[in-house]
Amino acid sequence: MVNRIFIGICLVFLVSFAGCSGEDRKILAIGDKAPDFTGTSMTGEQIHLSDWAGSPVILRFWSTECDDCRVDTPVFNRYYEQYKENGLRIVYINTGEETIEAVKEFVAELAIPFPVIMAGGNAISKQYNVRIVPQTIFLDPKGLIMTAILGRVSEKELQKIVGVYLGRTKKKLRNYRTRQIVANLYLRPVQ
Repeated sequence: MVNRIFIGICLVFLVSFAGCSGEDRKILAIGDKAPDFTGTSMTGEQIHLSDWAGSPVILRFWSTECDDCRVDTPVFNRYYEQYKENGLRIVYINTGEETIEAVKEFVAELAIPFPVIMAGGNAISKQYNVRIVPQTIFLDPKGLIMTAILGRVSEKELQKIVGVYLGRTKKKLRNYRTRQIVANLYLRPVQ
């Protein structure tokens, strides 16, 4: 009987504190200001999100083990090459526990033309509550979170989401919801 009471008390204690990680993470919502970060690219360049104010930004969280990341990277490459002169910024943020050799091979094989952050990627992932890849978060030129997509991203989606800032579409994104799965999982949806 004493053992059952002791086990019961231990279970209550464990359940009560299971969610306490000591971290005070803000739950991000569509329309929130994106958390600033600094990361080092594979070429040694310091990337400060705040330096890209005034440009639409695509944050792509990925890992080398992610098949979808490999499949749609050519879409991001083409879109970047086409619109980088219009101010488009894309950064790939590696979230895996991978070797630098594996990441370099991935980047070389897919000829990624924009910055890729490996060092510090896990810290950035935590800031954005990223738990599953691929995850793509879109920021408007004011640095506000426009939407997030979990899974593959098509060129049509890129045009619909950031095209207005690149001279591709005439109307602004209003509560983009197509495949906005991630907003329901990790970002608090707009009420």
